[in-house]
Amino acid sequence: MVVVIFRAQVRDADDEYSRVAARLRELALNDFGCLEFVSAHDGTVEIALSYWPDEASVAAWKREREHVLAQELGRERWYERYVVEVAEITRAYRWSR
Repeated sequence: MVVVIFRAQVRDADDEYSRVAARLRELALNDFGCLEFVSAHDGTVEIALSYWPDEASVAAWKREREHVLAQELGRERWYERYVVEVAEITRAYRWSR
């Protein structure tokens, strides 16, 4: 399993930002094999974790047309800076009540 870690300094999270983020989340989960998507905000800092079955799924998602357009809008309008890290999960533990 692969995790994509997206950390950003948000500059301007307007209404379109929220709509695009929701659409991309839906598309990744329903059409591109994303297994789980979790995000959190703390002031102007955003962190998103997306979990994928393999690198090929991540690569396909990176090339997806709507995602590419959103990346361009992010650089033009929404983000001051961001970092994307891709890592392989070699071990995972779960607990629940």
